[in-house]
Amino acid sequence: MGSQPAPFSDIGKRAKDLLTKDYNYDHKFTLSILSSTGMGFTATGLKKDEVFVGDINTLYKSKNTVVDVKVDTYSNVSTRVTVNDILPSTKAAFSFKIPDHKSGKLDVQYFHHHAAIESSIGLNPNPLLEFSAAIGSSNLSLGGEVGFDTASSSFIKYNAGIGLNEPDFSAALLLTDKGQTLKASYVHSVNPFHSVAAEMTHRFSSLENSFTIGSSHSVDPFTVVKTRFSDNGKAAMLYQHEWRPKSLITFSAEYDSKATHAANPKYGIALALKP
Repeated sequence: MGSQPAPFSDIGKRAKDLLTKDYNYDHKFTLSILSSTGMGFTATGLKKDEVFVGDINTLYKSKNTVVDVKVDTYSNVSTRVTVNDILPSTKAAFSFKIPDHKSGKLDVQYFHHHAAIESSIGLNPNPLLEFSAAIGSSNLSLGGEVGFDTASSSFIKYNAGIGLNEPDFSAALLLTDKGQTLKASYVHSVNPFHSVAAEMTHRFSSLENSFTIGSSHSVDPFTVVKTRFSDNGKAAMLYQHEWRPKSLITFSAEYDSKATHAANPKYGIALALKP
């Protein structure tokens, strides 16, 4: 990547990951196997309330091509073929789902020294068109994205943002929801073992403000503890331990001070195995 900017979707990602990544309030199991020949296999199971769903994912890598096929509980088959460097600094991906014959989509990414461009088009008579771009460098980037529905001849989204990234902190300002919501986020690495983050949201239509703060603490090289607090009365905590190389067990809990007793609190566990 060098000094080039990250894609627009990565603006504010560091703070978002600290505040939301790996939190899970269901029962989840993942088994991943990757061979030296480029073949990969992943099985995922999720128990949500009394419903159990799962999927099986196979991955094949050959030179600059990656083929990803996933079959879920309802016999839906999702396929994605990615070709890297199809042109200099360009990556293209073709995806579709069976039996949904209108799900075909083509994604193209282009990375320049001072720009990152992504585009997507649905492969059907009335496609959904999406385009995003970010300019700048790895430290400072400015970008935006738009989505246009040709079926209704209307824009379904247009967002803009600016991000500042340094080794010990990252800040972002995003205008989303067609200009109706302003989000500001900040994450700071106090030291190699402790980080804090905050996100504030202002909605112009209702003049409402909300905020979320969180922290991440590395207890030891194999254990991470995260906390999160929101102005809506919710408090969450996460404990993640790498009990063997690349195999993680994660416990999550959330308490909602405004919820009824029957729905409070929530717990979840996730087990990820990589032999």
